[in-house]
Amino acid sequence: MGISLGLVGLGAFGSTFADLFRRHPVVDRVALCDREPQRIRVFADRPDWADKFSPRDAYDSLDAICRADLDALVIITQPWLHAPQCIQAMEAGKHVYSAVPVIMTPDADEILGWCDRLIRTAERTGMSYMLGETTFYRPQTMFCRRKAAEGAFGDFVYAEGEYFHDVDAGGYTLRQVQEHRETGAAGCEWVQRKAAYRRRGVLGGPMHYPTHSTSGPVAIMNAHAVSVTAQGYRNRTGDPFFDDSAFSNETALFRMSNGAVVRICEYRECAGPFHDSETFRIMGTRGAFAENTWRSNGRRGSGVLGPDELQTLTDDAMRDPLPDDVARAWYDPAAGSVAYGGHGGSHAYLVHEFVDAVAAARLPAINAWQAVRYMAMGAVAHQSALRDGETLAVPDWGDGPAQVRRPGP
Repeated sequence: MGISLGLVGLGAFGSTFADLFRRHPVVDRVALCDREPQRIRVFADRPDWADKFSPRDAYDSLDAICRADLDALVIITQPWLHAPQCIQAMEAGKHVYSAVPVIMTPDADEILGWCDRLIRTAERTGMSYMLGETTFYRPQTMFCRRKAAEGAFGDFVYAEGEYFHDVDAGGYTLRQVQEHRETGAAGCEWVQRKAAYRRRGVLGGPMHYPTHSTSGPVAIMNAHAVSVTAQGYRNRTGDPFFDDSAFSNETALFRMSNGAVVRICEYRECAGPFHDSETFRIMGTRGAFAENTWRSNGRRGSGVLGPDELQTLTDDAMRDPLPDDVARAWYDPAAGSVAYGGHGGSHAYLVHEFVDAVAAARLPAINAWQAVRYMAMGAVAHQSALRDGETLAVPDWGDGPAQVRRPGP
């Protein structure tokens, strides 16, 4: 017996996940929800959706779909709505998948407060929360997790994660993303909220969306941040894109719970080869990984090195295999391969992990306790940068339970 779920938010990004969820063999029923009816019709009118979608499962509000008899909701809405909407869904007895980040507001204390509320809601309701952080399922991260499980890194020493994304880089720039987000009903509401933050003198920064850079090192080392010192670079051109930001670039140095040091960069003004880079590097006493290359010194003891190992890998070589029935459901005959989706092929893995975790009543890999670790690192780093690099403690909420509530009544 499969599960039922609702897709909330069918804009440009949410729509890219719709067919992956519909075609997953463990999903029996899909509902659709959006404030704009034409977005629902794009899928509702397609013949290939008739087997899992019924017209009675179309909703125009989160309140309405929360009352439906569904096992789970997939929330891919505007980033300032994520945490409150996920909490509402869990309170309504729904397991939840959330687009990244956990929440995005200019106020770091507010972000930490929502992290705490998310954990308390998950604990109280027994419902599952999963963050759709794409870096977690990039091929490089999957490969490094396997190496870490083997002990091939030895003791972790240092890692760095970075999201260099210039405001005007790429085919669809951050400037255009912001303009798009601030249209429509939700966008107009957000413009008013932003103005209120500005009147209070509350300014955010790129560290308030840190998950692409923090999740790789945290997930591979299985460690959390203990303390941080950070610095920021302030925009000097008067660019209105940064009117609500104290900094356009932020750099942070973290002490981790395993004793390693992690450097994280979130930059929105950067040129040359760094203008659009989302990656990580990680080093241990025995092995290291960077730019799709694994290197090991073969260390076996004090002063004892084995043969040096150097291996440059392809994405296919680094990926974990999907279950056969899932891979078949997502196979694209035209391409001759599985339709993994965007962000390094991570979309398919995110969908499968959430569906499988709900069906098995287990905690998903990127659960609430892991998600808030990624977010808290950025929020406290921003606070440190505002205080000119003062070393601050990073809160942690633990690892969470192993089991969650089973789907259904």
